[in-house]
Amino acid sequence: MIPDYGDAFARLRASCEADWLAYTQHDFLEQLQDGTLPRAAFLSYLRQDYVFLIHFARAWSLAVVKAGSLAEMQAASATVHGLLHHEMGLHIRLCGEAGISAADLAATEEATGNLAYTRYVLDAGLSGDFLDLLAALMPCVLGYGEIGARLIRMAGETPYRDWIDTYGGETWQQICREAGALFDAAIRDRLGEAPQTLPRWRQLERHFRTATRLEAGFWRAGLR
Repeated sequence: MIPDYGDAFARLRASCEADWLAYTQHDFLEQLQDGTLPRAAFLSYLRQDYVFLIHFARAWSLAVVKAGSLAEMQAASATVHGLLHHEMGLHIRLCGEAGISAADLAATEEATGNLAYTRYVLDAGLSGDFLDLLAALMPCVLGYGEIGARLIRMAGETPYRDWIDTYGGETWQQICREAGALFDAAIRDRLGEAPQTLPRWRQLERHFRTATRLEAGFWRAGLR
């Protein structure tokens, strides 16, 4: 079942369905669900994702600058708060339980794929407008929401239950619904009621698809 994160998400997801499924149903996630994912692979992923989230929070902070209204600024700011005070706390806690200190976590060397993804998103925002930035940001936020919503229904006993519960739980699902609503409203305000009929929509599709492919690459790197 596809979560309801708004009309723009549904349309953009459908525009790159093969890439989307390669991301949201990757072997990394299937192994995480059934508990067969090697612990070393999970910890390596957590460390890289921690670095990723630092840049991702910066990109959402850029959305505050690119926003066109106070409501958009408030929504982007709330997402930054969720990343810094909710999601990153999970990484610090799980790595701490494995003996990786906060200082060691912060000193993680950024992998090339991680660098390519985060800088792509930041460039989309710096060179484009609010919609360009949101289109590049949404695959991470909403993809993790879809993944969490699926795995929380399917997963049994697994050592990665905390991770699944974080993204499948109500706090993250609410973040996704609010992000999807922000995206829909921003598109409607700028492009009207039929944005998919405009040439501008193709650019949003390209950003969404590229970020989706880079997300799948993140899982591949985790398995390696």
